[in-house]
Amino acid sequence: MAGVPEKARFYLERAVPQLREFETKGIFTADEIRSLVRKRTDFEHLVLSPGNKPSDWLNYAAWEKSLEKLRAKRCRRLQIRTSSKHTGEGRIFGILERAVNRHPGSLELWKEYLAYAKDLKATKRYRKVMSRALRMHPAKPELWVMAGRRSANNGDMQAARAFFMRGARFCTRDATVWLEYARCEMVWLERMDAKRGKKGGAEKAIQEQAEQSDDEIKFGEEDSGDEEVDENGRLVLPDPGDAPEKKVFDEDTTKKLEGNPALDGAIPLAIFDIAKKQPFFNPTVAEQFFDLFAASNTASAQARIVQHVLSSMMELYPNDPATCFCHIQQPLINVGINTPAYPKALREALAHLKSSLSTTTNKPQLVEKVRSWIEPVLASEDLDPGIRIVLEHTLRTLPKP
Repeated sequence: MAGVPEKARFYLERAVPQLREFETKGIFTADEIRSLVRKRTDFEHLVLSPGNKPSDWLNYAAWEKSLEKLRAKRCRRLQIRTSSKHTGEGRIFGILERAVNRHPGSLELWKEYLAYAKDLKATKRYRKVMSRALRMHPAKPELWVMAGRRSANNGDMQAARAFFMRGARFCTRDATVWLEYARCEMVWLERMDAKRGKKGGAEKAIQEQAEQSDDEIKFGEEDSGDEEVDENGRLVLPDPGDAPEKKVFDEDTTKKLEGNPALDGAIPLAIFDIAKKQPFFNPTVAEQFFDLFAASNTASAQARIVQHVLSSMMELYPNDPATCFCHIQQPLINVGINTPAYPKALREALAHLKSSLSTTTNKPQLVEKVRSWIEPVLASEDLDPGIRIVLEHTLRTLPKP
């Protein structure tokens, strides 16, 4: 078996053509190239040594990224247009690939690999790396969140829901996947409401959900090639006529789908109801769901969803500080501090505060939550003087811890 010096020499020799290009085109001087070779040699011996750490690979990749940025900057300054960036990017990809193979248990390395593929818009590589990362770390909620959020941002809610539902089965210790799933569904509801408000928007919104996106991470054979070849090994160009046709809806089908419960907030409600049965569910998680739904101020089903969450909290944890604070905040949802409706909403909220202070099981915690709500409002410079007086009086009369 080859030792560390032989392995390091193998990887260093693969960079020789790029170094010759640097010298012939004047991108780097001879002294700078010698310095680059010494630095790369040190990194290669470090990452190939038996006791290497994931941080060593991250430092190596970071140094190669800085070198690639410097090369691009000098090429722009010297007006060199024939220097390819693919060599440097490929080398960085190679380092990250070796890193995750050497330390497959390091989540930080997988995240760095995914982030670099995302920055370069290497969609196919991103899909394959994400698939491998999820197979290696199925109980890490951040990976499922990354996969689901990317699919949702690309408009493929079908794939996003598949990721979140699969992640929810693996990640049962906290509510991270569940909360992100609910957040993506609320964003999707806001987009659907915006499209339904336009002429022909409902049909377009429904059809979008029936069409598959190309940016889907599949868990099939990941080593299969991206191109098709014939029996002689030659590439075969795809036939445009073989592309799948988009589904077409008639008027009757569209009318039926317009009444789809998913467009009225059924999915976020189902996510919350199932989350209630999980071992991680507690008043803090319920409050996080409440805040998440309350922040989606343009979804038409927001009021019904928020009321459902609050009713569940009052049923399960009637006098908990989290429930009391959500009950106080409910009248103020979607009401700006400078709108005419704010004084009435504030009056109702303060009435809820008065009743909650006498029934809560943890008065100091509720007082701290109320302070965290009132103090930012008082920090607003254009707050109405009458409202400011009321809130300052409320702060002064709160029970002392």
